[in-house]
Amino acid sequence: LVLSLPCILGFNILSDVTIIGNRGILDSEDYIVSNLLLPIGSLIFLLFCTYNYGWGFDSYYKETNTGKGLKIKPWMKYYFKYIIDFIFPNHPLLFFVKLCISRL
Repeated sequence: LVLSLPCILGFNILSDVTIIGNRGILDSEDYIVSNLLLPIGSLIFLLFCTYNYGWGFDSYYKETNTGKGLKIKPWMKYYFKYIIDFIFPNHPLLFFVKLCISRL
């Protein structure tokens, strides 16, 4: 309930308040959700599905290939584990920190 107050008052009492850069309340919330929370959540899901301290790729592979529709190929395990790590060599979340700093 408290977290919805900026959304309710964004075009009302808080219309002159700027938080991130020169953005208003609603634009700042949109920036945080679209550019931070969704990508970070997808990376956490990727790490959970591919590494053994989470679900593990073998369990993920077996679960996603049941039923009809697109199938995951066995070679994708190496893509998820090694190619993604090569693209984000330090840590996947570091990429988003750099991305957010460049967009401010």
